[in-house]
Amino acid sequence: MKIKETQIEDLYAFTRQHFVEHYDLQTELVDHLANDIETIWIEQPKLSYIEARDMAFKKFGIFGFMDVASKRQKAMGKRYNKYLWQEFKEWFTFPKLIITLSICLGLYVALSFNFVSYVLITVYSIITIWSFYKSIQLNRQFKRRKKISKKKWMLEEIIFKQAGVSGLLLMSQLPSLHRFLDASSLSISMIIIVSTCSTLIILWMYISFELLPNKAEELLNDTYPEFSL
Repeated sequence: MKIKETQIEDLYAFTRQHFVEHYDLQTELVDHLANDIETIWIEQPKLSYIEARDMAFKKFGIFGFMDVASKRQKAMGKRYNKYLWQEFKEWFTFPKLIITLSICLGLYVALSFNFVSYVLITVYSIITIWSFYKSIQLNRQFKRRKKISKKKWMLEEIIFKQAGVSGLLLMSQLPSLHRFLDASSLSISMIIIVSTCSTLIILWMYISFELLPNKAEELLNDTYPEFSL
């Protein structure tokens, strides 16, 4: 016995009822449940669709779809980090390497003067304010995309919301800047380290907030062949 189209639609509703929000994970679970139901019908053809569905669901254990969702989240997180790393590496090859070195050199020169604390606070404050603004903008953009497609994709949510987490992480580090009170407290090696770390943070934030969201269509189509906004 083959599962019907109306039953496939019911399985999608069933996954949503069990707190599976993302369409890509819903599709994976529906496919798994449908195959299990058809296998159960081969062994027990007299069972109703609901009975076979509940039997298939029991195979997921006491936590239901939670374990599968957790594994999927980790997998998409790794994929996102892969895309992030690919973009990050580009800034250490020509011609982008020139921009990277220019940022680092500019910070090094600024930190070499007697107003190092002001430089750090200014740079980090600008990045923080910009990241806060971009977080709001990306969140609105994500809601618009979801409204248009009427579907929620896990990688899409990570692309548009992971950057906000980065911004919060950066803001949490602002209080520690009081340690850098003046240039005399920083050796040349320390200035090099701070300049380098600040450059890496700037690149990381720019990639997270600007580049990856702008490439969302390309990345999502690469991940989900069935994706179409």
